[in-house]
Amino acid sequence: MLVSHFGLRSLPFSKETASTSLYATPGHQELLARLQFVIQQRVFGLVTGDVGSGKSTAVRALYDLLDRTVHPFLYIADSSLTPKAFYREVLEQFGLQVPFHARQVRRRYEEAILEGYRRDGRQPVLVLDEAHLLGEPMLQEIRFLMNFHMDSVAPLSLILVGQPELRSKLRLKTFEAIVQRIQVRYHLACLSETEVASYIEHHMRQAGADRPIFAEQAVKAVALHSRGLPRQINNLCTGCLWDACARGQRFVEEANVQRVLAEFHDTDRANVGSPW
Repeated sequence: MLVSHFGLRSLPFSKETASTSLYATPGHQELLARLQFVIQQRVFGLVTGDVGSGKSTAVRALYDLLDRTVHPFLYIADSSLTPKAFYREVLEQFGLQVPFHARQVRRRYEEAILEGYRRDGRQPVLVLDEAHLLGEPMLQEIRFLMNFHMDSVAPLSLILVGQPELRSKLRLKTFEAIVQRIQVRYHLACLSETEVASYIEHHMRQAGADRPIFAEQAVKAVALHSRGLPRQINNLCTGCLWDACARGQRFVEEANVQRVLAEFHDTDRANVGSPW
């Protein structure tokens, strides 16, 4: 209904949008370039950004760029992750039998990584997402994940991804040994008002729009209330398109944005204290 109403080919602002069709902001381009450097040099990288800033989108774009016969991609997002669970997960994703004892699991991980590197030239990419939620034992273990032959061999890349508080946590003295190993850092900033306008225009064009659908004041309102966060932009714009469609409008106006914002706020208030 929404697609046909606006004469589109597909639904804009969808999670299923291919990474090649996403709007590449200067910040995302810089982040992707740094992540590619992490992989080329087989080093340790740290990526931070606010909730909804597009960190996972950048990781997905990186995944699509890789030759995964050379760079097996292991993505883990588990706030309760322990060192033993991490090593088990890696071995299972490699299709290897997991030893029973914790010390043997870690040793088998090291052997598997080195064997794949020396025999097949395989250079895994390990991504730990939501890393700001990791407990101290797992964060402390990170310094050992790339320690092969007393740091003389680098057979893999490691990328930590998390919210800004991850940087604050790593500033603690207890994590100094980890920080010293981080060679690439990047904080993904929110979009500017100009970038929000370009972002909306790009996604509408990718969906098949052959004319402007969001009025200038509507775009300004979206930029203001989304705080430049792509996930919020997507949610607001989708809500606005549905609101305009329900009213038979061919354009999205500022009033549509305000109605959607009011609906979001009503939903938030209704959810406060809900047992569900």
